[in-house]
Amino acid sequence: MKRLVLLTFMGCFIFALATFSAAEGNPALGQEKFNVKEVPAFSYCCLPCQGPYTNMETKIGELTQFLQAQNIAPMGPLIGIFYNDPTVTKPENLNWEIGFPVMESNVQDPLRFRQWTFTTVLEGTYTGPYEKSAGIYAEMMGWLEANGYVMAGPILEKYLSDPNSTRPEDYKTEIWIPCRKK
Repeated sequence: MKRLVLLTFMGCFIFALATFSAAEGNPALGQEKFNVKEVPAFSYCCLPCQGPYTNMETKIGELTQFLQAQNIAPMGPLIGIFYNDPTVTKPENLNWEIGFPVMESNVQDPLRFRQWTFTTVLEGTYTGPYEKSAGIYAEMMGWLEANGYVMAGPILEKYLSDPNSTRPEDYKTEIWIPCRKK
């Protein structure tokens, strides 16, 4: 369990760093075609977090403990939702969530039950090691601009691979950037 938490943390942490890092000249490896699509709204249970992304491993451990203590069953892969840009926000002021899709709505503090309501998203799938994913975010933001869209919500990343049984070069990560036409 500790290894899974650590590997999941690594993916989330690298997402957070990659999302907002300077990505010029660093094309995404294994980047597949982007498309704007409608996704269903869904419920999720999360641990709200404020502070640097370096706290992510600890927060994933806390999330896991709270879920177990409250008998809440995840209904999908781990997700990270990131609300601000660390290139313009001090690390201690960063707001983010780590969680899982769920059916239960009776979660207790410090967990929160939330709804993902951003149903129009630019979707991208990244294949490869988490630490090489920085370029896909710059490419996705460029795609939005070039195609007349603007970002309309926080970035969501879903981890589709089990890091315990998948080689890093085969990790699949689905990225959603909520968007709307300009």
